[in-house]
Amino acid sequence: MSSGGGRDAQLKHTGLRPGWTTGACATAATTAAYTALLTGEFPDPVTITLPKGQTPSFALAVEALTGSSSAMAGIVKDAGDDPDVTHGALVRATVRLLPAGSGVVFRAGPGVGTVTLPGLPLEVGEPAINPVPRQMMRDHVALVAGRHGGTGDVEITVSVDDGEEIARSTWNPRIGILGGLSVLGTTGIVVPYSCSAWIDSIRRGVDVARAAGLTHVAGCTGSTSEKTVTTLYDLPEIALLDMGDFAGAVLKYVRRHPVDRLTVCGGFAKLSKLAAGHLDLHSARSQVDKGFLADLARAGGASESLAEEIATANTGLAALRLCEVAGVPLGDLVAARARDEALSVLRGAPVTVDVVCIDRAGTVVGRSAPAGP
Repeated sequence: MSSGGGRDAQLKHTGLRPGWTTGACATAATTAAYTALLTGEFPDPVTITLPKGQTPSFALAVEALTGSSSAMAGIVKDAGDDPDVTHGALVRATVRLLPAGSGVVFRAGPGVGTVTLPGLPLEVGEPAINPVPRQMMRDHVALVAGRHGGTGDVEITVSVDDGEEIARSTWNPRIGILGGLSVLGTTGIVVPYSCSAWIDSIRRGVDVARAAGLTHVAGCTGSTSEKTVTTLYDLPEIALLDMGDFAGAVLKYVRRHPVDRLTVCGGFAKLSKLAAGHLDLHSARSQVDKGFLADLARAGGASESLAEEIATANTGLAALRLCEVAGVPLGDLVAARARDEALSVLRGAPVTVDVVCIDRAGTVVGRSAPAGP
């Protein structure tokens, strides 16, 4: 694949290789298939224009022309250096001619999901092809029609080989996208380690919970914390937001789209970072501040000698265990401070927040009282 200057500049800036979204691949496959329908030849490579003006070219992995009414093209997705679960997936578009005036109709093929719950930017029953990829495909269909004398009235069926299996490791089943993957992308470019797809899933999770009428959601750092909040609050699955390390993404979105109550649940060490003011809890981007923990412990009645031990402990969990032995409620202190940090990010939004800290086994080691603006 080749690309425009924007991608090259970004590569030089980060040292990581960007890639292409599923929506960009589907657009390129659609462009190739519709061109073949009108001309009898598949362009290979096929070049498209992305929303911000870049003009990448994609090599075709598969192609098939069925008479004069249907054509299929497929592209292997290259997500660059991003750990994208769809990297290497074969994205296919089958384009079928429709009568004049039909417009562009989208279908979900094998491996692409269907929307089954309200709250997403698509109606229930629609294929899970997001609005920006849909517009990209419409725009390129119009361009091809203009070049080669077509009407632009087509049915586009997007499919992803093994997409249903890949989707099991995504949020799709939880937010009501069943049968496969979503066709995503707003710029067409996957920025390495931007985790934009994860953050988008958090936002869609909030949207689906609100649309279902839920008033209590939980931002969880992983599966163990999900089990903990399910036990504590008996929340349905669609109330559980897999926030991972992106506490800030949850809080900022809930600030704009409030729910009555937000529980934040996660490992003690991760939530001690939130307590210290970090909104990205990944180990590469924030560290447990044991000096901060020592200061909290002092405020909770720890002796100076215990505070010094905490400040030099190997891990946050080791600091917690020292306090447990001494009867100092460090877990509760961290939970309360993390709650207060969350409230500061919410900036007065009408949301009541509580925080639950757990250890690796899922045992609750700290808990705050609920509080709101």
